[in-house]
Amino acid sequence: MDTPLVKVLVVDDDPALRQLLADYLNRHGYDTLLAADATDMVARIQRYAPDLVVLDRMLPDGDGAEACRRLREQGEDIPVILLTGRDETVDRVVGLEAGADDYVGKPFDPRELLARIEAVLRRKKGASALTKEQPVTFGPFVFDPATRQLYKDQAPVKLTGGEVNLLEALVKNPGKPLSRDRLLALARDDDEGERNDRAIDIAVLRLRRSIEEDPRQPRWIQTVWGVGYRFSP
Repeated sequence: MDTPLVKVLVVDDDPALRQLLADYLNRHGYDTLLAADATDMVARIQRYAPDLVVLDRMLPDGDGAEACRRLREQGEDIPVILLTGRDETVDRVVGLEAGADDYVGKPFDPRELLARIEAVLRRKKGASALTKEQPVTFGPFVFDPATRQLYKDQAPVKLTGGEVNLLEALVKNPGKPLSRDRLLALARDDDEGERNDRAIDIAVLRLRRSIEEDPRQPRWIQTVWGVGYRFSP
């Protein structure tokens, strides 16, 4: 059974920006919903129950920060990332005090927003949610999401933090091709500094050396030409 796509609701009064973000997020495996104002946002949250909201600060029917505050007052804990043309500290504080989970100033690179979305979703899920996940078994290997430990024939396999992040991203999306951009966001380690596509390729190569019988003919982590990589249990 395929894993349901994560739903992201983009709320912005600029139709060109809405469509740009929808196209970009859809290409990276998200189900993107669109709204032009706060009223439409509330209706779509109630109808579609998205997993995260990307919310513009300046909306035709009010302030995005205030719209976020109203959601929190109504008991809605959906993650919210605020977008704004203002990039001053006081505006960031106002947004965070309103209950936003993160804040991105315009103009921004869509890759930065993607990374912020992944980071917020990871934080929201939290360690308590990981403990509820079942270990993933493939061949002689078992990956335990609760401890983030890989075992081979019950013996721990030594991996770096970045390799664990990468393996976790892949095993949580079985059979689904993941682009390098998506893997960069999912496997990002803030302690490692900036990473690029080449870094993902190197990390995949190292991970294959740890788990593949023949890394040149991988069984578990397959290359999807023109896209990225796929975990095939």
